[in-house]
Amino acid sequence: MTRLLAWLAGTLLLFVLAAGGFFLLALDSQPLVERSETISQAAVNQARWLFHTNDPRHLQSGEARRTAIPAALIDEGINYLAGRSLHGRGALVLGEETAEIRLSTRVPLLPGERYLNLRATLREGSGEPKIVSAAVGRLPIPASLLELVLTTAVQGAGYGPEWSMARQAVRELSFEPQRQRIVVSYVWESALLDRARSIAFNPDDLVRLSSAQTALAALFDHHAPGRQVPLSEVLRASLDIDGTDQYENRRAALLVLGVYLAEKNIASLIPEARNWPQLRPLALMLAGRNDSAQHFVVSATLAAWAGEPVADAIGVYKEMADSRHGSGFSFADLAADRAGTRFGERLARKDARLDALLKGELNDSDLIPLISDLPEAISAGDFQRRFGNTSSPAYRQLTTEIERRLDAIPLYKPEP
Repeated sequence: MTRLLAWLAGTLLLFVLAAGGFFLLALDSQPLVERSETISQAAVNQARWLFHTNDPRHLQSGEARRTAIPAALIDEGINYLAGRSLHGRGALVLGEETAEIRLSTRVPLLPGERYLNLRATLREGSGEPKIVSAAVGRLPIPASLLELVLTTAVQGAGYGPEWSMARQAVRELSFEPQRQRIVVSYVWESALLDRARSIAFNPDDLVRLSSAQTALAALFDHHAPGRQVPLSEVLRASLDIDGTDQYENRRAALLVLGVYLAEKNIASLIPEARNWPQLRPLALMLAGRNDSAQHFVVSATLAAWAGEPVADAIGVYKEMADSRHGSGFSFADLAADRAGTRFGERLARKDARLDALLKGELNDSDLIPLISDLPEAISAGDFQRRFGNTSSPAYRQLTTEIERRLDAIPLYKPEP
């Protein structure tokens, strides 16, 4: 009996040591991917172009399509998803006939800096995308095992049918490293759009959004059409919500308000919204301006639903577009964007300071700093002469001043 126990103990010890050895092989002292969380203006422009040329609302079921996707757009998309879901970083590296996806995330509760680095390689060819090789740290793993883990995780999250349908829609991948793009041949299925909507908005979300639309319509009905109404008044009434679903209800209310101020029809996102109450046209005002209210709320909505990098990238992109074709680049608008982004980020973090603020009287100064002295209406030529680009010291000086003013607002003050 003693020998048996000793044998079992020895076997268990060997198993633990082997598992520990595999675990150590899987960890690295340096991250495979080191980069910032920001999203470039180029990525925003590429995403808009890609959607415009492949707008799912205009595709017929069974229609065969072929499109070239910039590798940089997929690269930044992978990094964004890695930051949102893994608190890590990601990248795409194109090679001859292959594409490698890289992910890095820091492993907490271990002495020193330890990172979990994953590599997964896809090979071009016909049929749905498949992983052909993979490794975690220095430890190679079977591609089939990673495929199984990935499929199981997606199914566990409730997205199994959508994942399978999207993969089956892809008929061929072709990698072009010289042109830094991936050419995708696919067959569109109309059910994909419905599936995508179901992922973006589940049944509980639809109930919350319908309630938020109804509440906002009732609030707006107290004012005459076209009347100027302080945004602070509307925000406080919309977001001062108690209950177990406070965070989800606040996000729903912010999305409804964001779609309204973006001058879009919410039914284009949610077909069921055609039967929801319509919102009376009002001029919501922030810092004495309607456009400041628009910039603030749209950025806050993006930050609360998609994250701060997306909100910041779209804000800067829009101002650069305005410098070329619109009213000109406006640092005042950029300040409103950044204020809204910080507001949405505080909402997403469930910041107690936001709870306290909504319980009292809400004023413009609680939401946005002084913007009246910031440069506006800068044409593309003037922007080039005065600032060069968004990395220049002159540009950074103004954006740093905007951040300093935001830091002085109690809600946005950095936490110690």
